[in-house]
Amino acid sequence: MRQLRKMRRDWDARARENARHYVVTHQEQWSDEEFFESGEITMREDILNDLGNICQGKDPKEMTVLEIGCGAGRVTRAFGRFFGAVHAVDISEEMVKQARAAVSDLPAVQIYRNNGKDLSAVRHHWWNRFGIGRGVQVDFAFSTMVFQHIPSRKIIESYTREVYRLLRPGGLFKFQVQGAAVGPLDPGNSWVGAAFDEEAAREMARRTGFEMRYHAGSGDQYYWLWFFKPGK
Repeated sequence: MRQLRKMRRDWDARARENARHYVVTHQEQWSDEEFFESGEITMREDILNDLGNICQGKDPKEMTVLEIGCGAGRVTRAFGRFFGAVHAVDISEEMVKQARAAVSDLPAVQIYRNNGKDLSAVRHHWWNRFGIGRGVQVDFAFSTMVFQHIPSRKIIESYTREVYRLLRPGGLFKFQVQGAAVGPLDPGNSWVGAAFDEEAAREMARRTGFEMRYHAGSGDQYYWLWFFKPGK
């Protein structure tokens, strides 16, 4: 798909130019300490404050988690120090290289370059390692500052449907989308993503099989959604 090729080219170029700035834009230059501390801040604000929904009583060290859009490994590194196993994807080969370097001392973290629309790279890894049909599942899935850059609801919904396939029953997919009105959408713009309001978010949850139990930030750039997979 032309749109996906454009997204990959754009994010590879951004990663070569200044990956950390394009991951977190409020600062031009980041030291290692500053960049990964920003990931720890995300960890404290979006994970540690929400452990009841995320872990549901399970020991984090026994959990397998999935991150969509890992960028240069900012949050991935924090995840790798907290959870038992982490699988992360990104569309950009350049970002994946930097993320792998960031977690090189964390053997429980696996990072894949994906195709920008689904999680087939993760599924193929599991099939090759465990055998087709053995049904590896994740306990929790997460994405932040990623879908706000995808100019297609169809692609975002494809990711959501893929998460549903991999998530254990009862598990949570916590993610953030563009919630602010952005005017006419340009399918060729890989920086300004498709916007969602509450109705559109709930409809996507319904179509993909999820229950949208909570949401926060409707109308803002950072619109958070809590999608739970029905089950025990």
